[in-house]
This record gives sequence, C-alpha cells and structure tokens, in this order.
Amino acid sequence: MRGGAANPVRLRYTKLGKVRWISHRDVARALERAFRIAQLPLAFSEGFSPRPRVSFGLALSTGHESDAEYVDLVLAEPVDLDALPSRLDAGLPEGIAIVGAVALADRAPALQEAVTCVEWRVDVAHGDLTEVDPARLREQVDAALAEPVLEATRHRKGRDVIEDVRPVIRRITVCDEPSAAGLPTVVEMEMSTQPRGAKPGEVLAAIGDFTDVRALRTYQWIERDGARQEPLDADTRPRVPEACAS
Repeated sequence: MRGGAANPVRLRYTKLGKVRWISHRDVARALERAFRIAQLPLAFSEGFSPRPRVSFGLALSTGHESDAEYVDLVLAEPVDLDALPSRLDAGLPEGIAIVGAVALADRAPALQEAVTCVEWRVDVAHGDLTEVDPARLREQVDAALAEPVLEATRHRKGRDVIEDVRPVIRRITVCDEPSAAGLPTVVEMEMSTQPRGAKPGEVLAAIGDFTDVRALRTYQWIERDGARQEPLDADTRPRVPEACAS
C-alpha cells in the first residue's frame, strides 16, 4: 500500500529462554518473517526503495529476556486483532510470542521516543558465581544510591568509556533472601530511558562485583502529565468492529 487509509497497530511480545541469545536485529528479522508467513497486509513507505512500515521499540541487549517488548506496524487494511497473536505465533521461534495487539492512533509518537522508564527483575551473582548475601547487597545498594555519582564502565563504539549512571536509576530493591540454597538473589530495578538509559549489568557492576546477572525486562512505561501507561494502553484508538476486519 502507498497512500490510502492507514491502520497502525502495536504488538507486545516476549523474548524468553534460549532465544535470548539472538540479537535485536535477528528478532526483527524473525518478526518480519512471521508477518510474511501470516500474509499480513503491510503498508509500505514511499520512495525509490519502499520498505514495510514497521518500527521497533527499545533494543533489548543480547542475553536479556523480556515479558514486555513492542513493535509498531502499519497495515493497508484492518485485520482481526484478537486473532492476530495466534496468527503470528505460528511463524515465530520458540521463546518469542505475541501477547497483545491494539489499534494505534494515527501519528502516535515512536516507541523509542515515548517510553521513558523500564523495569527489570535481575538474578544476581558474583563474578566467581558464588551466592550473594541479600543483606550485604542491600547495604551496597543503599550506599551507592546515596552517592551523587555512580561511575560505570560501558562499551560504546568499540571502546570502553566511564559514564555516570546515577541519574538513570529510579529504584533498586533487593528482594528477600532466596527460598532455598543455591538460588540467586533477586533485584528489582526501575530505570529511566531518557535522555539515555543503562543496562542492569552495568549498574550492578558499578555497585559491586556482580558481573554475572540474568535480566528480565518486566515493564516499559510511557509517562505523560504525571500519569504512567503501559504502551498497549497509550496512544490507542477504538478497534474496527470484527465484522469489518479481515
């Protein structure tokens, strides 16, 4: 489609298990392949080399998992959004699943601009894989958050740089002690994404010797005028009646 009525849609999907080791670019390719398999009526951009009008949200680092990833796409005609997740899941690798679909308002802000905060659930261990004492970790977190600057080593454009990640951190909560020996200590983190964000591992490495982490992104939030919305609830429009959808 070039021109004509547009039908923007926002999808929420998961990335769990072994598939966490594929890159953000490979996830994009997997989703675009599923769109083709499902024969979605994608709208295309104008110009010499038209491309499907698909826009991905914040990149998820390789090795991280997520319950809350998002992608926006524009369709040339309306489809049944209730049936769309199962339509797409048939063409997706194990661990990636569509868990929500909503009709998006025209000219809605891009996800990368709109999302201002993310939440994580992180399993933490020392670099030598020894167990982490929750009480000691809580002390280290409190001490780090009391400092005006928290320097972290970040890998950017092929080199390591030192940056202050303290402004990124909104909340770090050390959960209660593991229910059994050998289980990791769990940390919940809430961090800003604007004007820049940080990876959970970078922040925890700056706090202490917690270089072995397994991170799950649990929420992304769009914040406006003091209110917070999950991206499936923000910038949406009423659904097309099912009788009119294909």
